[in-house]
Amino acid sequence: MTALIIAVAVVCAGAVVTVIGARVIEWRHPPRGRFVDAGGCRQHIVEIGGAADGPPVVLLHGAGANLEEMNLALGAQLAARHRVILVDRPGFGFSARKRGEGSSPSEQAAVLREIFDRLGIDRAILVGHSWGGTLALAFALDFPQRVAGLVLIAPATHPGVWSLSAVNSALATPFGSFFARTLALPFGALLMWPGSRTAFLPQAIPPRYVKNSAAMLVLRPPTLMNNWADVGSLEEALAQLAGRYGALDVPTIVVNGDKDLLVPPEKHALKLAAAAPCVTVNVLPGFGHMLHHAAADRIAAAVAQLAADS
Repeated sequence: MTALIIAVAVVCAGAVVTVIGARVIEWRHPPRGRFVDAGGCRQHIVEIGGAADGPPVVLLHGAGANLEEMNLALGAQLAARHRVILVDRPGFGFSARKRGEGSSPSEQAAVLREIFDRLGIDRAILVGHSWGGTLALAFALDFPQRVAGLVLIAPATHPGVWSLSAVNSALATPFGSFFARTLALPFGALLMWPGSRTAFLPQAIPPRYVKNSAAMLVLRPPTLMNNWADVGSLEEALAQLAGRYGALDVPTIVVNGDKDLLVPPEKHALKLAAAAPCVTVNVLPGFGHMLHHAAADRIAAAVAQLAADS
């Protein structure tokens, strides 16, 4: 009986911490862009730069992140030469999505196409990291006329992430919702830095990365549930996309690290290149998953190459 009382007290305390913590996180990391209506919801975007060196560049973040993560890595460097649009994917950062919807790359690609329409963008270069790279691929397959080129950074392209999908799929359930609203935020806050550091291996994590990337925004319960749904449905989405890569017909540069344990190039990028002749793969020796930070110059060079050729 005592153990039950203690468990209930811990859960109740976690729920209070979660409510207060989510508000504090949003206070510390408020939206700094503007909102457009797309997908039946408000989508948060930030525009920087404005130089007319080729088509606009749209930056798409990966799982568990938000537009500040891509801005921290590439924003200033790319904005020196290009008009850059940073997008909070639907359900992340300060972009909304309808409950129970929008977890597939194709669904998010449809929302992104509406954002293009709202901003008057005819064609753009899409730069996507990890899950954002999968989204960029889906967009190019569904709306090829709107794409001037793709720069994919450690993208997930093929099935084979089953264990990752299975864990997240299990969390994208009523049990996961209960966990997200009680204990996930306090535990997640403790694990955020070591988890982020692991993603950067074998490179070092940048100083103050968690704060500067607004990484804690993902710990808000609705965002956490959206992230679990996105990753949980990824295996099925990749199985559908993989059968379409032969139709990919836009200039595509993939940058991958040979030490990437999350998305190994031999299981993803190189298989994509084998299926689609328009794809060029650059595998960087000694680099891991977070190439947009660790090899930002290589990403910027890829964008410049596509811009010059467009």
